Amino acid sequence: MKGTSVDFQVGDETFSGYYSPASAPGPAVIVIQEWWGLVGHIRDVADRFAAAGFHALAPDFYHGQVTEEPDEAGSLMMALDIEKAGRMIQGAVDYLVTQPEVTAGIGVVGFCMGGKLAMFAAGLDDRIRACVNFYGIHPNVHPNYAAMNGPLLGLFAEHDEYASPEAVKELSVELHKLGKEHEFVTYHRVPHAFFNSDRPAVYNAEAAEDAWQRTVRHFEHHLNRA
Repeated sequence: MKGTSVDFQVGDETFSGYYSPASAPGPAVIVIQEWWGLVGHIRDVADRFAAAGFHALAPDFYHGQVTEEPDEAGSLMMALDIEKAGRMIQGAVDYLVTQPEVTAGIGVVGFCMGGKLAMFAAGLDDRIRACVNFYGIHPNVHPNYAAMNGPLLGLFAEHDEYASPEAVKELSVELHKLGKEHEFVTYHRVPHAFFNSDRPAVYNAEAAEDAWQRTVRHFEHHLNRA
């Protein structure tokens, strides 16, 4: 089943996104885009979550803008209004909790830029009960790790100039000090964005499949329990 474009309100602001409902009542997941925008790959990921039993909403953080050019993608990422992005995230949660088919917990997952925003979201709204970060980076996003509600799964690449193994270790140390439940997995001999099947130069099918299975298990365990 394919999803549809939806609008949701936050005060006087109207935001949009791609909503892919599962075939039965259950948990929900907010899917946060890479720096390319709300492209076909992210919609496909939302559809995969729906097929796996999660009602998936992918907010459009660039308001219709998409690109395939790295320089433009970097500019769009750096121009992102973080405060407004926070309102959009909370609006996405509001939207999901009002859907009658959402009968269990809400999680958040993000990729690249979205991975950092996913952790930001988990520290912003305590209705989010689990988080998955795929190699998250954004220099202007500063998650409130102390306020994170629910466990974090981090999925990283060994050869990543953005989310380096050193940065991943530092984050793990910080989370340990805060007593935050987390599991980090680093895939060897793969680059940043290894999950993106639309980018053959970096995609790694074996690592992507393992990461997907871990993500589904993480959400199944933490969003379905009372």
